[in-house]
Amino acid sequence: MHASLRLGIAGLGTVGASVVRGLRAHGDELAERCGRRLVVRAVCARDRTRDRGVDLSGINWIQDPVRLAESPDIDVFVELIGGASGPAEDSVRAALASGKHVVTANKALLARHGVELARLAEKRGVSLNFEAAVAGGIPIIKTLRESLAGNRVDRIFGILNGTCNYILTRMQNERLSFDVCLKEAQRLGYAETDPTFDVGGFDTAHKLALLTSLAFGSEIDVDAIAIEGITDVTLDDIEKADELGYRIKLLAIAERAPSGAITQRVHPTMVPKSSAIARIDGVLNAVAVEADFVGKLMLVGPGAGGDATASSVIGDVADIARGTALSVMGKPAEHMTPYLKSNGAEHRGAYFVRLSVHDRPGAFAAIAARMAEREISLESIVQRARRPSADAPGDAAPTEAQPVIMLTYATAEMDLRAALDRVAADGHVASPPRFIRIERF
Repeated sequence: MHASLRLGIAGLGTVGASVVRGLRAHGDELAERCGRRLVVRAVCARDRTRDRGVDLSGINWIQDPVRLAESPDIDVFVELIGGASGPAEDSVRAALASGKHVVTANKALLARHGVELARLAEKRGVSLNFEAAVAGGIPIIKTLRESLAGNRVDRIFGILNGTCNYILTRMQNERLSFDVCLKEAQRLGYAETDPTFDVGGFDTAHKLALLTSLAFGSEIDVDAIAIEGITDVTLDDIEKADELGYRIKLLAIAERAPSGAITQRVHPTMVPKSSAIARIDGVLNAVAVEADFVGKLMLVGPGAGGDATASSVIGDVADIARGTALSVMGKPAEHMTPYLKSNGAEHRGAYFVRLSVHDRPGAFAAIAARMAEREISLESIVQRARRPSADAPGDAAPTEAQPVIMLTYATAEMDLRAALDRVAADGHVASPPRFIRIERF
């Protein structure tokens, strides 16, 4: 058996503690599989006195993560600090510069600096593995980087944030409002005290940026992603989608057009109830890939949690122990193509449009005219009268703005946006028009 592979772990939160626990629980089996033992030599965290529920005896404590990264006593630096800059970035750069392999779960760091760090790793001849950065325990990075190397991927999409999926699932199944479901997610530990990064779609966008680069061989460009979160999804939207045969999910979608231009988008999406992605509920994640040889495949599993994420971290360490060496982003960084952003005109789809229309003569005709100006065909229009208020006469006709739902046939998003801007400017609606994209996977 070869000499032990010595690890230094920076960050002993839920994931870090699970990594230490997993390495000890399966130490003998890992040694047999890898041909060498995986040994934690040193750790780093902010609070040394905190009880993490794991035995750290015999492991060196180094307070500074950069010092740990540069330590001659380790071969692999495991970064579980988090954040796109600061100690995480400084320590990863230090580890690579000193010839250490790096394993990280840090999607924010890679979304911002991934190509540069890939170049540094390849220059030093070391690995930079990041399976745990996307979709927790789902092996999507390995699938794209290795198993699908003989395929041309044209589209990748999925549910990449368990917090959002939990909230939308509760809204759907229990007919609860967004605010109620968010508070419950926070109580259960699925959402942070400040949930903006999750419910605003930004966490999903960071993960999508990495998947896009791996799938299409392009440089990472997180700023090219059109991002919408789930904060504007109402219970009325959920209920109407259900009546029409759809579920609403927060999806991350990346597509490559024949021209080579790439579209990346994160937004609430109506998907048919019969589709596989519609049945992914709770905190589960799912990633679907459409490629030329393999066709369509989907991976489903836990997208977060200490043990699930630690599973991916340990798998990355095991690859290093076996001597498996791959280009960080699936091909050498110098061969990655510049990111070519689509202007949006190439994407066409159907849309669910929600309007609050003033009850006045000519309003509907004016709205239809604005749609016709942009050559937008409507599949259906549904007007739903508001329930009268408690102090209004039971048979009184409503006089306030009325909710109107429109479903469009396939159209360009830029045309829909232009039409709805004109509708809003005409003054026939009480609030800005809202729309949700429909994808029939």
